[in-house]
Amino acid sequence: MSSAGSFKVIRIYDGDTLTAYGHDMEIKVRLLGIDAPELSVKFGQPEQPFSKEAKTFLEELILNKQVDINGFGLDASNRVLGVITVDGINVNLEMVKAGLAEVCRNRSTGNNIVLYRRAEADAQNAKRGMWSLGKYYVSPKDWRKKHEP
Repeated sequence: MSSAGSFKVIRIYDGDTLTAYGHDMEIKVRLLGIDAPELSVKFGQPEQPFSKEAKTFLEELILNKQVDINGFGLDASNRVLGVITVDGINVNLEMVKAGLAEVCRNRSTGNNIVLYRRAEADAQNAKRGMWSLGKYYVSPKDWRKKHEP
């Protein structure tokens, strides 16, 4: 783990990707260890249920705010894989708690995986966010496979 430091969030793309500015540079960040529902990327393409809610929730948490980003390397798209905190709150974990992101299987969360799994189970049991879909729920990973060209 390396700390990228304090940045101001200047753009939210979806429920798990953003751009932040600090230290005289912009960085694109993918929230580590979580996967949020997919927005449509092409005109006419369907978006996944709760994708807009996930983006809005993330915007309300951190858009135009100073955050701390702990980086864990880069992903295949050259984005910083990061755990974001604002006012001492783990944003990645908050997305899971709200039922607006699932915990990535077989990937690091950068923190205690038990906390993430417990938060996900609590959200599922409470039928929060995307978990309210019950048997109609599709993981973002499976959604991408089905809807990518």
